[in-house]
Amino acid sequence: VPEMLAPPRLFKAGEYESLEAALAEANAWIKEYDIKIVNVETVVLPNIWSRYEEGTSDVALGTSGEMPSHWHQFVRVWYQG
Repeated sequence: VPEMLAPPRLFKAGEYESLEAALAEANAWIKEYDIKIVNVETVVLPNIWSRYEEGTSDVALGTSGEMPSHWHQFVRVWYQG
């Protein structure tokens, strides 16, 4: 999961490390512990093509309106335990 760099504040969304940084950390963990990988998934966000979003590399997405919500993109690693 991308690390939170700055928490959300009034009228300002939280800031997170890039998806690339999270992937690098996952790869380092896999290598360090000699993890036996079964599958790797990128959990994809809906509406990532909004003009205010960064596309597939965006790690956080907020929606506004009557029911505002915040979404996050992350990598899921399935491995043998």
